[in-house]
Amino acid sequence: MSDTEHFYEPRLGHGLPHDPFNAIVGPRPIGWISSRSADGVLNLAPYSFFNAFNYTPPIIGFASTGYKDTVRNIEQTGEFAWNLATRELAEAMNRSCAAVPPEVDEFALAGLTPVASRLIGVPRVAQSPVSFECRRTQILQLQSAAGETVPTWLVLGEVVAVHIDRALLKDGIYDTANAGHILRGGGPADYFTVGPAQLFRMKRPG
Repeated sequence: MSDTEHFYEPRLGHGLPHDPFNAIVGPRPIGWISSRSADGVLNLAPYSFFNAFNYTPPIIGFASTGYKDTVRNIEQTGEFAWNLATRELAEAMNRSCAAVPPEVDEFALAGLTPVASRLIGVPRVAQSPVSFECRRTQILQLQSAAGETVPTWLVLGEVVAVHIDRALLKDGIYDTANAGHILRGGGPADYFTVGPAQLFRMKRPG
């Protein structure tokens, strides 16, 4: 084994001060998910394992470590909304991840305003410049390579409606570089921002 390489098998432990997996697969967009229970209680929570998985129809998904309120709500109602977390909303987003009882409304806890969606019964974050209204397509409990179930649930949903602040549309093109996206990095507290300095362009060959 090379002295310049750190090697480990995850099942045996990484041997480092903090698991590097999250830092290597990153930075990642944040799944800031709003949902509503069958009893009408609102929930808002950020998930760091989140991404887009299909273009047509648009499908997004997030993974919940543990069967949390968000997963239960989406199983009950079949709906959820994704809300863009920006640098301006970072502190509110962080407050919404507090471990609180199911009856606590994280919108109120984080000082955010719920606003009605058009096609689903789950509200969006009024302060967020971009939101997706989603209908559940699948909820899958993950498995290991050995076929053993893992206490993590992958939630997938079709985006049925999109809300974009017109200020983020430049000549009709969404302006990612200036939208203020924040991304989850590794370690216990690392986040990143996206800005014009990180922008470069490459066209596909052929």
